[in-house]
Amino acid sequence: MGTGQAGVTARCPVTGNPLTTHCLFHQLLPRLLFLLWLSASIAHHGPPHRGGPHTHTHGTSRCYSAEELPLGQVPAHLLARAAKWQQALPVALVSSLEAVGRRRRHEKPQAGTHCPVLQPEEVLEADIHQRSLSPWRYRVDTDENRYPQKLAVAECLCRGCISTRTGRETAALNSVPLHQSLLVLLRRPCSRDATAVPTPGAFAFHVESIRVPIGCTCVLPRAVQ
Repeated sequence: MGTGQAGVTARCPVTGNPLTTHCLFHQLLPRLLFLLWLSASIAHHGPPHRGGPHTHTHGTSRCYSAEELPLGQVPAHLLARAAKWQQALPVALVSSLEAVGRRRRHEKPQAGTHCPVLQPEEVLEADIHQRSLSPWRYRVDTDENRYPQKLAVAECLCRGCISTRTGRETAALNSVPLHQSLLVLLRRPCSRDATAVPTPGAFAFHVESIRVPIGCTCVLPRAVQ
């Protein structure tokens, strides 16, 4: 056999036999296991906004004092999601709802929470939540320990749904809320020393997924009335 490149046969360092698929698998297995471990580690300790619904993770490991971060403010590095928050319906509706509320205080009392009688000729130009057979209203929910602090929340006005024949509520269908999952920042007490006892006035931020009602719809009852 010659001594040139064509006469050289690669050997498997594990068995000494020529390279095979089985040999390559044994060579690559430790690297694959390492990559799987690394991916799992990143998923466990990675950015909090990747958490699933109904879960919360630490948004930051830092424990802030009231002097460092006054109430209503959040760390700049956590505000990267602010643009996405402004696109969410529960956040985008707040300013318009507050403007309508200010006008109503000067014009007439705000509409109640009773189930209305549908008059098609009166609501043809109204918004969807007023023309719906499961009508709802919005209110602004405020929580100073949450960011965004203000969210628009839908409240169903009827237990049943409005009949298209009579315009009045019927129990043949049920009104139920529709929800949107939204990631928010929550302020929680924390400890600024080695103990687990919360430091008075100190807090950390946590990311949590909440379900916000954004409208109502009609469904069949679960049981026969």
